[in-house]
Amino acid sequence: MRFATWEADGRVRAGVVSDAGLHELPARTTVLDLVRAGLPAALDVGAVALDRPAVPLDGVRLLPPLAAPTVRDFVAFEEHVEGVVASVGDGAGVVPEWYQAPTFYFTNPYALIGAHDDVAVPPGSQLFDFELEVAVVVGRDGASLTAEQARDHVFGYTVLNDWSARDLQRREMKVNLGPAKGKDSATTLGPWLVTADELESHRDADGFLALDMRVSVNGTEVGQDLLSNMGWPFEELISYASRGAEVRAGDVLGSGTCGNGGCLAELWGRRGEQTPPPLRPGDVVEMTVEGIGTIRNRVVEGLELPPVAPARPRSRARKRIS
Repeated sequence: MRFATWEADGRVRAGVVSDAGLHELPARTTVLDLVRAGLPAALDVGAVALDRPAVPLDGVRLLPPLAAPTVRDFVAFEEHVEGVVASVGDGAGVVPEWYQAPTFYFTNPYALIGAHDDVAVPPGSQLFDFELEVAVVVGRDGASLTAEQARDHVFGYTVLNDWSARDLQRREMKVNLGPAKGKDSATTLGPWLVTADELESHRDADGFLALDMRVSVNGTEVGQDLLSNMGWPFEELISYASRGAEVRAGDVLGSGTCGNGGCLAELWGRRGEQTPPPLRPGDVVEMTVEGIGTIRNRVVEGLELPPVAPARPRSRARKRIS
């Protein structure tokens, strides 16, 4: 089943997606409510909603499928790391530590945008980039889960575009902290949340979801990969996120960017030049993941803000000077 959140006539609604359109859930019920109720209960509510009249998709604005309490973004594709370190990092290749455990950072849940929303270039950035990912949505609270236990905590999946200001990110990561402002301007989630049962038939012999992933800029395909090229399956990512900590229903965990052109920075690193060029206002980025759907965002002008003030040098005095 597919669950969506949309805006029409100044009102936000949530519902089930069918070939006929969108079928509204009972009043004031959100997709996050369904996720917290658990997958079996959500499927029951969704089945009832399918009997309601359908709203055409072309008459609404799709919002992020759910209001995620937290968003973690992993870096689970080795091929992506190989290319990106040459353009954003120090060019030393994949560090041994990458193979030892999944790595993630927390990104901004307030910056989530819908499947067809415009995305503004972050202030001060000249190297704006997309990142093609799939996100898993946690369906049950848990802590210190094994990978086997984590499978029962998966509610569903959605497409994620981790928009990235590479020039801001590069500066931050030289301080050995981040990314932060390089990543928190926008993250697309959508077009809807596909429940886990819909994609089980795509699992390969190793337990990975073998979904085709594609991204194009202005109608020209620039990247294609399989989700099954992740270094760890989603169950391992959930398990690691919960290690000595807690994950809760509604939490979003991104796979990290796929390889083979899942972002421009990877291609820049491999080619030694900025080809294709950084995103500019007017560019349209479209991503499609098999079994989930398509998101399509247009890049627009961002805010013009004053330069950031540099730190002032200090004397390192240890006593107050009168």
